[in-house]
Amino acid sequence: MEKIDRNAPCWCGSGKKYKSCHMNMDNKIHMYELQGHIVPPHHILKNAEDIRKIKESSVVNMAVLDAVGNMIGPGVSTQEIDDVVSRVTKDMGAIAAPLNYEGYPKSVCTSINEVVCHGIPDPNVILKEGDIVNVDVSTILDGYFSDSSRMYMIGEVSPEKRKLVEVTKECCDLGVTMVKPWNFLGDMADVIHRHALENGFNVVIDIGGHGVGFEFHEEPFVSYVTKPGTEMLMVPGMVFTIEPMINMGTSAVTIDKEDGWTVRTADGKPSAQWEYTVAVTEDGCEILTR
Repeated sequence: MEKIDRNAPCWCGSGKKYKSCHMNMDNKIHMYELQGHIVPPHHILKNAEDIRKIKESSVVNMAVLDAVGNMIGPGVSTQEIDDVVSRVTKDMGAIAAPLNYEGYPKSVCTSINEVVCHGIPDPNVILKEGDIVNVDVSTILDGYFSDSSRMYMIGEVSPEKRKLVEVTKECCDLGVTMVKPWNFLGDMADVIHRHALENGFNVVIDIGGHGVGFEFHEEPFVSYVTKPGTEMLMVPGMVFTIEPMINMGTSAVTIDKEDGWTVRTADGKPSAQWEYTVAVTEDGCEILTR
């Protein structure tokens, strides 16, 4: 960790002297670093103003998902969902982050049944009774990013699909209880992984969550299959997503060779995902999106 003069302005941009701002926290982080733990670099930590701006972006993000919830149902095409996301995002003065991101062609991801994530909206893909669908919305407002997704059950779904959707949300809620300063990302991952396994499901290994706020995807990569006491130390100012992808069958996935985006379960069984964005605070965490 870089040595900073105690009387110098704090690296966080608060305008305070380092000794009265982040010096004590940095000293504690350095202790963990000396013990061999992974610790967050300064550049991913957010100050109070950053958090405020991410919250403003999050208001738009969740309003977009609310709008989707008001129109989604049997007979709706995934392109119609994309149209709503595009319109509401624009009307609220924000930008849909997925559009043209690394070549992605739409404003939102719509992932149905066995599609794990990154399903591309299409006017020919029509939701039908019994489907489960994840709608993943990412928003930029005044340069700050927010991210969340929700599951929607279309009409009457099977008991097995309903359980998958409900358990996946329970996994996120359990994960939140482990987000607090001086815990590790592995502590959160473990409660999520165990709850999925206890209910007969499997967690996707190769795809996880991520830091968010300054960029669409930042450090750290957030796994949901790691052990307690491992992965990055959580400290105040960290902002990241909790978004485990839970499969009814095997954890293995495939990526569509034609579009290069759509991720499906390898065995064709359903998958579910909820996504929250959380900020680590001085005494726990704050949920920014869900």
